[in-house]
Amino acid sequence: MWTHRSWQGRFLAHPLPAHERLRAYAGWCTAVEGNTTFYATPTRETVASWARQTDPTFRFVLKLPKVVTHDRRLTDADEEIRPFLNAIEPLGSRAHALWIQLPGSFGPADVPTLARFLRGLPAAHRYAVEVRHPAFFADPRAVRALEETLGRVDAEWIPFDTTAFFRNPPTSDAEREAWTRKPRIPLRTDALTDRPIVRYLGRDDPAHTVEGWRPWLDVVTGWLRDGRSPTVFVHTPDNADAPELARRFHDEVRTRLPDVEPLPEPAPVGPLTLF
Repeated sequence: MWTHRSWQGRFLAHPLPAHERLRAYAGWCTAVEGNTTFYATPTRETVASWARQTDPTFRFVLKLPKVVTHDRRLTDADEEIRPFLNAIEPLGSRAHALWIQLPGSFGPADVPTLARFLRGLPAAHRYAVEVRHPAFFADPRAVRALEETLGRVDAEWIPFDTTAFFRNPPTSDAEREAWTRKPRIPLRTDALTDRPIVRYLGRDDPAHTVEGWRPWLDVVTGWLRDGRSPTVFVHTPDNADAPELARRFHDEVRTRLPDVEPLPEPAPVGPLTLF
């Protein structure tokens, strides 16, 4: 996502044409989760617009369509994969990773299906898999089987860290909604490749979000010292302050590692107007 109603007039100018919103977002952050591709494959023209609005180093982590991962469960999905891969071609190297988010019911018994699916994908892309079945976080044999499957094709395992979010009961409508929808899974901080990806969910209170990401500062700085190139996405239930929080996380990493490239300076944003 690169636009949010509460960001208008704060992080993005308002009014702003749809074809300029990604460009404005890219002034705040240098990576984005492509969540809309889960629901519908965009046209090549739309994706070409995304490319025009971003630098070649900008990172898209694009979610595979739901019909592939949830409806067909990675089986007999060629007819849906081909148009998706064709549509995202204009991004070129900006397509940092294709994100395979699997349903909570996709468990250890389904790992051979995942292995076949990954082997059938074009090597031109990098792939990252997010699993939610509890066994992948509790059963060493399931962990090993998944890591070996991903390792054969140099695919990453995306951790979705919700531990800080579920530490205390919800206090807002957005938190209450997320409480019923987000997965409760243990923390995982291992990386399998040189390009790890982290999804972190904090709270609507920025102070609690910052406190919850403290363990990731050590992990991410360690990855950087090892020569890896991590991508970290910071979410909150309402996402009202997400761009600012992402920049704060980046700044805290740079405090430890000053050689890390700074983020771009956002364009000035004026106040909301009626005209």
